Amino acid sequence: MEKEKFEALVVKAIDNLPLEFQRKLENVDIVVEDWPTRRQLRQAKRSHPTQLLGLYQGVPQTRRGEGYGMVLPDKITIFQKPIEAQCRFGDEIKTTVEEVVRHEIAHHFGLDEKALRKIEGKKRSKK
Repeated sequence: MEKEKFEALVVKAIDNLPLEFQRKLENVDIVVEDWPTRRQLRQAKRSHPTQLLGLYQGVPQTRRGEGYGMVLPDKITIFQKPIEAQCRFGDEIKTTVEEVVRHEIAHHFGLDEKALRKIEGKKRSKK
């Protein structure tokens, strides 16, 4: 998929978030990269690039105290090639991009992997 089309899917996923979440996306940049770097893989405790679809780097809003300010933006990176490697069709890519964007934004709001896996497991069991 062309990078511009993939980036448009990411923008649409953000636009589809409920307004109360969109309004609270403070001091965060969301970018698209082809592949994770070795450093990003280590940070996420992953050994293979296709295992990392997205990455949140920053200080979650729940851990920002009174002294938080004048800092670089948090960063959410969505990795195009690993998502494409795990998906067969365009609709599957779109769905996965939406899931990854929501997952990484949830980290920005303070949810850890354990809590997210529990929530995602409940969603899947309801389907």
